[in-house]
Amino acid sequence: MSNDEVIKVALIGNPNTGKTSLFNQLTGLKQKVGNYPGITVEKKQGICKLDSSIKAEITDLPGTYSINPTSMDETIVLDTLLNESGDSFPDVVVVIIDIENIKRNLLLFTQIKDLQIPAILVINMIDQMKRKGISIDVQQLEEKLHTKIVLTSARKKIGIEQLKLAILNYKKLDNKPIGQISKRIDKEYFSNLKDAFKEFSTYKSWLLITQNIEFHFLNKEQKKIVLKFREDLDCIKRYQHKETILRYQIINDILKENFKVDKSKATDLRGVLDRVLTHKFFGYIIFALILLFIFQGIFDWASYPMDFIDRTFANLSLWVKSVLPAGVFTSLIAEGVIPGIGGVVIFIPQIAILFTFISVLEETGYMSRVVFLMDKIMRRFGMSGKSVIPLISGTACAIPAIMASRNISNWKERLITILVIPFTTCSARLPVYAILISLIIPNKRVFGFLNLQGLTMMALYLLGFTAAILSAILLHNVLKIKSKSFFVIEMPNFKIPSLKNIFYEVVEKTKAFVFGAGKIILAISIILWFLASNGPSSFKKAEEMVSAQIENSNLSKVALQKKVASYKLEHSYIGYMGKSIEPIIKPMGYDWKIGIALISSFAAREVFVGALATIYNVESDENVGTIKERMAAEINPETGEKRFNFPTGISLLLFYAFAMQCISTLAIVKRETNSWKWPVLQLVGMGVLAYVTSTIAFNILN
Repeated sequence: MSNDEVIKVALIGNPNTGKTSLFNQLTGLKQKVGNYPGITVEKKQGICKLDSSIKAEITDLPGTYSINPTSMDETIVLDTLLNESGDSFPDVVVVIIDIENIKRNLLLFTQIKDLQIPAILVINMIDQMKRKGISIDVQQLEEKLHTKIVLTSARKKIGIEQLKLAILNYKKLDNKPIGQISKRIDKEYFSNLKDAFKEFSTYKSWLLITQNIEFHFLNKEQKKIVLKFREDLDCIKRYQHKETILRYQIINDILKENFKVDKSKATDLRGVLDRVLTHKFFGYIIFALILLFIFQGIFDWASYPMDFIDRTFANLSLWVKSVLPAGVFTSLIAEGVIPGIGGVVIFIPQIAILFTFISVLEETGYMSRVVFLMDKIMRRFGMSGKSVIPLISGTACAIPAIMASRNISNWKERLITILVIPFTTCSARLPVYAILISLIIPNKRVFGFLNLQGLTMMALYLLGFTAAILSAILLHNVLKIKSKSFFVIEMPNFKIPSLKNIFYEVVEKTKAFVFGAGKIILAISIILWFLASNGPSSFKKAEEMVSAQIENSNLSKVALQKKVASYKLEHSYIGYMGKSIEPIIKPMGYDWKIGIALISSFAAREVFVGALATIYNVESDENVGTIKERMAAEINPETGEKRFNFPTGISLLLFYAFAMQCISTLAIVKRETNSWKWPVLQLVGMGVLAYVTSTIAFNILN
C-alpha cells in the first residue's frame, strides 16, 4: 500500500448505538459536513490517522435498522453499499451494535455480510456489560459470524486503537456470507436471479429487485431485468418476509451459545427513571422545569460575554474612525462591516448555550422520552410522536427539522409537520428575542431566583409551539387526505453525556450559525450601508438644507453633525424605501427604520439586529454606544417617547414569533413538497397572522 493511499470506511449502525460518538473519537475535529450529491441529506466525513503513513476516510452514514430502506436517509445507506463506482463506496464497513440490543442490531450486520464487503463488527457500550449482567464469548462469536469483533466504549475511549488496527488489516477479513439465506428461501428462484445478474453477487441482485428505487448506476439492460423481476410483487414480499425470519433464526442460534444475560446480576435503574420521566402528569412537569432552567441559563450566563462583545465592537468602530482618514472606505468598515460582524458575533454565547443544552438532552437519552411523552398529545392534532423530533429540532433550525420529517411515512402527517415547523422558535429568532426582551423587560428576579427576562423567553418558545399545535389542528381538519399510521420509537439507555460529543456538536452548530447567517448578515449590512450612505440630489445637499433650517439656532457642532446625519439617512435611498412602506407598518408601531430591518430580515430573521446596527451606526455621531444602547436611545419624534417601548417591543416579538421570514426555509419546503403551493401558503398565512396579532397587541398596549 502506497503512503498516499486512503482506506475508505463506512460507519453503519442502528440509531442510538453510539455511532456518532465513535465517529468523533476516530476523527476528532478533522470532520467536514456536506450533502450527498443532488440531495439535501447531511453527509459527515472525517479523517483518521491509522499509523504513521496510512489514513482512513470515514463516512458516518445515517442510522438504519436494515438495508431495506423506509426513508430517504436509509436509502443513502443502501445506495452507498450497492454503487461500487460511487465516491463513497467503502473498502471496509464498520458495523456498530449496542451491547444491550445485540440480537436486533445483528440483522443489519448479516445483510451487509451477504453483500460480501469486508465488515468489522464493533460491539459498543461494553462499559455497561456488568451493570446489565451480560457476558460474551468473543472468539466463538467471531467464528460464527466470520468477522473480526472489536469491543468498544466510545464514551470511555475503550477499544479505539484496536478498531484502528482492525481497519488497517481489513484485507485479511473473511467475506463469507452467514447462513446461505438465498438457498434456504428458494434455490431455483435465486439461481435464476444469479444468472440474470452475473456481474453482481446474489444478495446484491436481490436488493436491486426488492427496493422500489431507481438505481442510477445500472445500465439500460440491467434496469429492464430489474423491472421484469419486480412484476411478481407477491413473490418478492413473501420471500422478504421469509428472509427476515431466517436471519433471526440464524442470529438466535449463534447467540444461544455465545451471549448470556444474567438479570440477577443486573443493577439497572432505567425502568424506575422511565416511569418517572414519562409519567402522564409528572413527565410534563419535569419537561417544563427543564425548559425553564434552559431559558434562565440563556439569559443569566450569556449576559456578561454578550455585553463584552457588544462594547468591543462599538469601541472597534470608534477606533477605526479615529485612526483611518475620513472617506468612503472608513465609512464602509466602521459603519457597514464592523456592525454587520458584530451583529452575528454578539449572539454566539446564547446560541452556544442553547445548543449545549439540546446536546446534553440528546446525549443522556432524555430527548427520546420527550418524544414518547408528547406522542399522546400529537396524535390528537393530525401528527404522530415522530413529528415531535422535527418540532424539537426546529428550535435549532427549521431547515434540518423539515428534512427530519422524512422519517414520517404517512404523507398527511409529514405535510402537516412541515407546514407547522416554522412556528417553533429557531436559533435565528433568538438574537431578535434577546435584544428586544433586554430593552422592554426589566432584568429582575421573580420569587428570588427566576429571571423575568428568561421567563419571557420561555413564554415566546411556548407561544411558538402552541401556534404550531393550533395550526396542525386546523390543517388536520382542512386537508382531506386519508391517513393511517403507527408510532414506534426506541428508548435508548440513559448515559452520562460525553463532553467530547457535546463539544463537537456545539462547535459544529455554532460554526454553521456564524458562517451561514454571518455571510448573509454581512452582505446585507454592506448593501444597507451603501443605500444609507448614498441618495439623490437632496441627500448631497444635506448640510446646505440643514444649515438653512437652523439658521438662527445656536446648535453645537456635535448637534449640527447629528442633524445632518439624520437628514442624510432620511433622504438616502434606504430612507425613501423605508418611507414608502411606513404607512403599512405604522399601525404595528414601527417607523421606516424598523421597516427596513423587517424587509432585510426576510433573507434571515437574525438580520433584523444587524440591519438596525448598520442604520443607527450611519446616523450616529462619534460618541456611539453599543447597538442595544442606540436602540434604547432611539426616540419617536411624534410622541417624544422611546421608540422601543413596551407596546412596540411586544408587537415586534409577536411579529417575529409568527412571521415566516426565512427564504431558505421556503426553498426547502418547496423542495420537500415538490410544489410552490405549500410554501406560498406558509408565507401568506403566517404573514397575515403576524401582522394582525402585532397590530392588535400594539394598539391595545398603547
